[in-house]
Amino acid sequence: MDVLSEVKKHREYAIDLRRHFHRHPELSWQEFETAKRIRQELTDMGIPYVEVAGTGTVATIQGDREKPVIGLRCDIDALPICEVKDLPYKSENPGVMHACGHDAHITMLLLAAKVLSEHADQLHCTVKLIFQPAEENMSGAEKILESGLVDDLDTVAGMHIFPYLPAGTISVEAGPRYTSAGFMKIKIIGKSGHGAMPQFVVDPIYVGCKVVDALQSLVSRETNPNDTVVISVCTFHSGSLPNIFDQTAELSGTVRTFNPQLAKELPDMIERVIKNTCAAYRADYEYDYYVNIPATVNDERCSALAENSVRKLLGEEGLVKYTKTPGGEDFAFFLERTPGVYAFVGCRNEEKDCVYSLHHDHFDLDEESLFCGAAFYVQYLLDAQQEQW
Repeated sequence: MDVLSEVKKHREYAIDLRRHFHRHPELSWQEFETAKRIRQELTDMGIPYVEVAGTGTVATIQGDREKPVIGLRCDIDALPICEVKDLPYKSENPGVMHACGHDAHITMLLLAAKVLSEHADQLHCTVKLIFQPAEENMSGAEKILESGLVDDLDTVAGMHIFPYLPAGTISVEAGPRYTSAGFMKIKIIGKSGHGAMPQFVVDPIYVGCKVVDALQSLVSRETNPNDTVVISVCTFHSGSLPNIFDQTAELSGTVRTFNPQLAKELPDMIERVIKNTCAAYRADYEYDYYVNIPATVNDERCSALAENSVRKLLGEEGLVKYTKTPGGEDFAFFLERTPGVYAFVGCRNEEKDCVYSLHHDHFDLDEESLFCGAAFYVQYLLDAQQEQW
């Protein structure tokens, strides 16, 4: 099968579908209409599916052999971002946007499903199509895995549309792709009072600023300079009027590293800094460290297989390298349990103004990348089914 040609036969279908999802984005665990459309497309293709975790879907295409079982996964949720760029398919859900390309991910997996179902006679395996909700808040993958529906996977492939690589290229190298990702909430508890009389209060803003500053000492003075460590406080809220010290300040942020041991140690290290800083300035605190997902690491064997798949589709020039990056991805939970590969699918095109980063309010993608991504799903599966797992 000439996979790329087969995928491109469905050009209008793919572009229309992607633009539909882009116009109708839904937040994590609210992807009800998105899931409804996914399931309708699967029904139209004659592919049976099981609903899972409310808005998740696991569909199965049965080839002429039960093994191997090969999983193809996409994520389906959007972000709470107001879309600025004036596109003909601009979001119709105010304040919500597919700024991370999950509309493309859904489309690529449905397009792959269409091609695979049309060529079921070439399938010598069981295919599981995984439409996962709630990747953006890092809780969807675990719910899919807890269902038991994908316990039998022999290998699994996922991907992310990538505006840092030109359209027509794919990166699938072995080893770490994304860091672990943890999230924290910090409440500084001081003593409220009049803004003109700071001697009678415990200012939570001042203490919070000291905490933010002190946390960076963990990066610069307590961890190995050879380790990637990111501790970022990204929200800081306190007070309502310019002449009142509020009692509390609320902070939140994220923590990233490739080092698995350090990922386990950082939550306690962070609390030590918070506790002692607050004590120094007579404040109390509350601390919650949540959603600590592991690093996303490609299996060496699966990456080698995927590299060959990319070469078949796009030639040597289409296979590119991209350095590991401190993003976060709950597909890591799949890769902890099953050997697999996570691909970066280039979607950048300066001529089409597809140059903005993920999570940007102007984000858009070169839709030619849809066909590269869908073709990669199909080709990896065709190649993987020939392996002994």
